[in-house]
Amino acid sequence: MNAPVRMKDLNIDDYEVGYDIPAAIGMDESEIQTPCLVVDLDAFERNIEKMRKHCETMGVRHRVHGKMHKSADVAHYQIDHGDAVGVCCQKVSEAESFARAGVKDVLVSNQVREPAKIDRLARMPKLGARTICCVDDIENVADLSAAATTHGTPIECLVELDCGAGRCGVTTTPAVVEIAKAIDAAPGLKFAGIQAYQGAMQHMDLYEDRKAKIDVAIAMVTDAVETLKGEGLECDIVGGGGTGSYYFEGNSGVYNELQCGSYAFMDADYGRILDKDGKRIDQGEWENALFLLTSVMSHAKADKAICDAGLKAQSVDSGLPVIFGRDDVEYVKCSDEHGVIADPEAVLKVNDKLKLVPGHCDPTCNVHDWYVGVRGGKVEKLWPITARGKAY
Repeated sequence: MNAPVRMKDLNIDDYEVGYDIPAAIGMDESEIQTPCLVVDLDAFERNIEKMRKHCETMGVRHRVHGKMHKSADVAHYQIDHGDAVGVCCQKVSEAESFARAGVKDVLVSNQVREPAKIDRLARMPKLGARTICCVDDIENVADLSAAATTHGTPIECLVELDCGAGRCGVTTTPAVVEIAKAIDAAPGLKFAGIQAYQGAMQHMDLYEDRKAKIDVAIAMVTDAVETLKGEGLECDIVGGGGTGSYYFEGNSGVYNELQCGSYAFMDADYGRILDKDGKRIDQGEWENALFLLTSVMSHAKADKAICDAGLKAQSVDSGLPVIFGRDDVEYVKCSDEHGVIADPEAVLKVNDKLKLVPGHCDPTCNVHDWYVGVRGGKVEKLWPITARGKAY
């Protein structure tokens, strides 16, 4: 049985609050079942509009990173209201979930090597979606071409340039050109440009440190693009950029497509990095719009409260969550099903609800099935997390 696709495709009357879903539309925020993910719709919408204006001012496109939220409803909002051209994501099944939900332009910003995955990728255009993937090995070209030819579908390819992240991608302009020429000559494939995401510097605290890293990346990308042009190969897409660096790539004159994700929701780890004025980016540049709502379930110890959001409700790879809007209590520890909150003045009581800002939004979103959209203290929207668990 297929997972939920978009909210409009579901009969919500078939879902029971507290078992299938954490809330019902129209319900008071205080009645939401916890732990669950809550989206402050006003803050979310302001973030989307702010990024839209940034991209318009810089004259670049925005391909939003769907791996962050994994929700077709969120992606369609970003496309319809944020002027995003489409989505990028990391896995074929994830990409396919967006295509099945009506997103018309999908980039797998990753390599696709396994034969079964390549076959699924080659079938994606039949869902009505422009289908793009990354290549960093010339041997991959023949396999992609064979699958595209078999299914009679076009696959567009970006050559991935490792511009400092140290993961996938080739490291020299000659290697970029060699792969690009092979793609251009291969039946069923189209050379579409360059993928150059500098992921290793996104969370560096200081603006100047991030800029130094991205300056190196921009120089590498510029050399590759100019050399390709000299070989008669134009780049429709020169993609990269994230929440910690989009202004560098967007104003570079060579990148034409950004791939930001976390800006829409924000998390505690990203929030700590500093803008050019030395100010935390969650205190002006972007707003916290995503929260892990949790309830106090025990206060048997005078100086600590226990809440119902533990490891199974969040990822702590980038640090523990931060309690939003409070400095009198602190989330200090967690186990599978429990979170420990330091409460030295015993201000909390059982059934109090707290909003936690996740340490890392992407993997936290991936362990939930729903977003509860709240405005003015009322539940306004329910969004299924369409690609939840789509890791193949």
